[in-house]
Amino acid sequence: MFKFTPILLAVLYAVAMYRFSAWRTARELDARSSELADKRLKGLTDRMAEALELPRIRVHIYEIAPVNGLAAPDGRIFLTRGFYDRYRAGEVSAEELASVIAHELGHVALGHTRRRMIDFSGQNALRTALAMVLGRFLPGIGVYIANALASLLAARLSRQDEYEADAYAAALLTKSGIGTAPQKSLFAKLDRLTEGRGGVVPAWLMSHPKTAERVKAIEALETRWGTVTAE
Repeated sequence: MFKFTPILLAVLYAVAMYRFSAWRTARELDARSSELADKRLKGLTDRMAEALELPRIRVHIYEIAPVNGLAAPDGRIFLTRGFYDRYRAGEVSAEELASVIAHELGHVALGHTRRRMIDFSGQNALRTALAMVLGRFLPGIGVYIANALASLLAARLSRQDEYEADAYAAALLTKSGIGTAPQKSLFAKLDRLTEGRGGVVPAWLMSHPKTAERVKAIEALETRWGTVTAE
């Protein structure tokens, strides 16, 4: 019984972390967001809602400066104020911003948002359990090996989610008549918009796939679907 105690404690820790993370995220978003009211974007989200047979798609503005989009565990879609300001400044088109919304809708539809919360908690639990076990056999370095293994797992899961959400967005944008051209053109801007360092971190350690690989995956879908997107 006692030899299973570290695993049991890790599982209980994962459950507690999941519940706390979900509560904290919802509280933060409620306090610092409001529903987006933009006529141009609403026209595009209405087209996507029609394609999904939904009455409407609600989008919220999250009042932080970094350029990002996110989907909350409760299914709400958010654009950061920083991203929306880039759109208002003309650096990002309405169609490109719509592609971000479509991508986040993909995370919700495919269950990524809730799973990511669980994965995050589970990875912490895995890290704790591995550190306990490896620490017995490799004192001093066991904890570092545990952290590295958990980080590699997290990065791989996140990259797969991004590819799946990209594919969902490409299908939705195509069905809505918006097309995938804005999706691909936004990818070309992302490094500059987010001040990314994609060329420094190895692709297999990045939480997001490299831009060129994401575009290539979308173009492969276009070939399969037999669609042509106008630039």
